Amino acid sequence: MLKPIRRIVTTNTADGRSRILSDGPSPHVLETASHRGLIDLWAMAEGGPDTATPDGADRPVVLAPARGGNTFRIFQLPPAGVGENDRVLSADVFARMGASDAHDADAKHPNMHCTRSIDYIVLLSGRVKLILDEEETILEPFDVVIQRETNHAWQNLSDQPAQLIAVLIDTSAGV
Repeated sequence: MLKPIRRIVTTNTADGRSRILSDGPSPHVLETASHRGLIDLWAMAEGGPDTATPDGADRPVVLAPARGGNTFRIFQLPPAGVGENDRVLSADVFARMGASDAHDADAKHPNMHCTRSIDYIVLLSGRVKLILDEEETILEPFDVVIQRETNHAWQNLSDQPAQLIAVLIDTSAGV
């Protein structure tokens, strides 16, 4: 089960005073049977910030950000060994995330994928391997990855779920 993430969203009253609009676990969750999942915290579509929308993440939870937009999320990787070499399961996970076209099913790791985005990723907990086509590296908590439209996969090396935070910025708008 994905760890609930508390999300506090602020707003302004009609007279311009700040207040809390919502405080509680983000309801925008996509979880798979292997306990891999996405928890969207906020998202913006093309056109920039929208402070009038009460919940920017109130949209389908999918892998890539909206065209011209961005997504702020937590993602969780299951403990080492849980479904990590199952190509059929991986294909299903990417389909559920609306990302079958991003999935590289024939790559060296079953979870290899590439999105049209620049992603800022920080490992919060666990020990994770970043797998690229030609290289691999081990991440420790608070290591940062700037993922730039490159084919990649993640592998949790610990016996507990790993938590990562990510901001994904769409790069396909100019195409």
